[in-house]
Amino acid sequence: MKNPSVLASRFVQTLLLATSLTTLSPLTQAEDAKPAKTNAALAVSVTNPSAADWNSGITASGTLSPWQEAIVASEIGGQRIAKLQVDIGDKVKQGQTLAILAPEAVQADLAQAAAHVAQAEASLEDAKTNAARARTLKSSGALPAQQIDQYLTTEATAKANLAAQKAAMQSQQIRLEQTRITAPDNGIVSSRSATLGSVVQTGTELFRLVRQNKIEWRAEVAGRDVASIQTGQSANLTLPTGESVSGIVRVVSPTLDANTRNATVYISLPSDSPAKAGMFAEGQILTGSSKAMGLPQSAVILRDGNRYVFEVDADNHVLQRLVKTGRQADGKVEILEGIAPAARVVATGGAFLNDGDTVQIIDKAPETAPNNASNRDKPKP
Repeated sequence: MKNPSVLASRFVQTLLLATSLTTLSPLTQAEDAKPAKTNAALAVSVTNPSAADWNSGITASGTLSPWQEAIVASEIGGQRIAKLQVDIGDKVKQGQTLAILAPEAVQADLAQAAAHVAQAEASLEDAKTNAARARTLKSSGALPAQQIDQYLTTEATAKANLAAQKAAMQSQQIRLEQTRITAPDNGIVSSRSATLGSVVQTGTELFRLVRQNKIEWRAEVAGRDVASIQTGQSANLTLPTGESVSGIVRVVSPTLDANTRNATVYISLPSDSPAKAGMFAEGQILTGSSKAMGLPQSAVILRDGNRYVFEVDADNHVLQRLVKTGRQADGKVEILEGIAPAARVVATGGAFLNDGDTVQIIDKAPETAPNNASNRDKPKP
């Protein structure tokens, strides 16, 4: 059996140790209760919605067609195509030779007409001589009056015959000139049906030109929108290649299509534009401008089919806000509803954030207003 004094000593030590642990536990619990330091999820720049003038317009679509086409046909028939000077896509100038018809037959007819003119001139000279002699002898009575009248009539007939033969020769000269098929205006060759060696007939189409290389957008718009479209308004369209082209409203069709109830708006495009006849384009006809609030495109995040922005609160926490967007222009998106004008919005990096994240704010993103001179508004869904 152990010594009672030893047992008492061990009891005292155990009691002191328990007292020590009880004294320290509140400190340990206090340290555990301290909140852990939260680190910022991302360093972001912020911006505020900016108000600016946004162009408003009417969305339209339609085909690109030549402003006008010139059909080049043969004016004479029965001649063979001897030379072809141009092909599809060639730019031509007014009066430039496009094709040449074989001229030999017309040249022969012209030579024959020239011979007839020479013969008529000789006959006229003989008739003039006889008529002059008859006039001289008229007063003397040496020639009967009937004979004198016959000489004078022969002179007049010879004059008329010479004029007829000259007209016939001029006609042949015109036919010879018509063996050269020329461009009626400046433009670009859009089609060629002429074939080397083929015999053409009068009126046979040989070429087709896009006059002055002008292309226009024939946009289809709903009848209810026609009243707001005026000649001279600007229009922006996007080609299938992704290129953008600006044009001017030339004329609005005075009637609507009986089937679609749409009107055609003819919009002239620059002659040096990349637009080609036959393309289909979509765009807008700009009808005015209005004040609107916008944000950079990078600030608007698409998630689950909706558009959101992240607003930064006073504690640098981000709040995910559902917004309704409208037009889009020059890197800006119109905000119709969802945030206040004074809100601080994450300008870049929002795709990596979630609602409630803490962010570190760096320099504020620069604000830019949409450029009305080159606005290409598109409605966003």
